[in-house]
Amino acid sequence: MSRVQLALNVDDLDQAIAFYTKLFNTAPAKVKPGYANFAVAEPPLKLVLLENPGRGGTLNHLGVEVGSSEQVHSEIARLSGEGLFTAEEIGTTCCFATQDKVWVTGPAGEKWEVYTVLADSEEFGSSPQHLDPEAQGATSATACC
Repeated sequence: MSRVQLALNVDDLDQAIAFYTKLFNTAPAKVKPGYANFAVAEPPLKLVLLENPGRGGTLNHLGVEVGSSEQVHSEIARLSGEGLFTAEEIGTTCCFATQDKVWVTGPAGEKWEVYTVLADSEEFGSSPQHLDPEAQGATSATACC
């Protein structure tokens, strides 16, 4: 199964969770300090909320969640073959999960990830390869999920 991921910066996580629970008629699949995600069945969507006070309502990053590491590696090869810049993160901890992923940057600087979740984690994790340059000094979540 694949689904599009939309990661949004929010000012107030509790307020955002309440809104998106009502909007998609779905409770969050995971809630951690400064972070929540929803696995929305219809439309198929992984909605990620990252608490970044002062940046609420802005896009954090986009992604495509895939079902296996093999699919991630296939996308690494395909995207590299297309000449798109890729940053690989294999076995990384990000957004309270261990993941395999690849990052590409769109024409307007938007960050896209193709990823699979390998296991849950109790740590948020971080990687300098995908930190939002405007938020690098921030203590809250940046581009990662």
